[in-house]
Amino acid sequence: AGTHIGPVVDERQLATDTDYIAIGKQEGAKLAFGGETIKRDNPGFYLQPTLFTEATNQMRISREEIFGPVASVIRVKDYEEALSVANDTPFGLSAGIATTSLKHATHFKRNSEAGMVMVNLPTAGVDFHVPFGGRKASSFGSREQGKYAAEFFTVVKTAYTLA
Repeated sequence: AGTHIGPVVDERQLATDTDYIAIGKQEGAKLAFGGETIKRDNPGFYLQPTLFTEATNQMRISREEIFGPVASVIRVKDYEEALSVANDTPFGLSAGIATTSLKHATHFKRNSEAGMVMVNLPTAGVDFHVPFGGRKASSFGSREQGKYAAEFFTVVKTAYTLA
């Protein structure tokens, strides 16, 4: 019953997340929900899910990877602008679209500059049998899941012997 969100990874990350919340306010985004730390009986560093509205794509809360329960909403006029805004980032781990348009879903999957693309699904997590990784400044190295796993953990060598 209800939504369960675990703690952020450590105290340093909690401080970073709360710094981003302050930055969002300073940059002019409207804090629509959350933004406060939570004291719990069990150990951990908890932060309310936080949502900003009236954000722009130039704000740090929209452009940088926060690694906490902080999201921003950027208003766009149409699908083309939405795709442009989604791709206008130095990062590209995961992207998603919520749509009833098969045309937009197909176009987004082909043209999104992210390593993992979801349609009408959450953008967090993928099945273990598929590659996990991003594009641009998100993620790094080989995709260590799926068929690329052997490549990730293997050093290839070709050797010949004439006896």
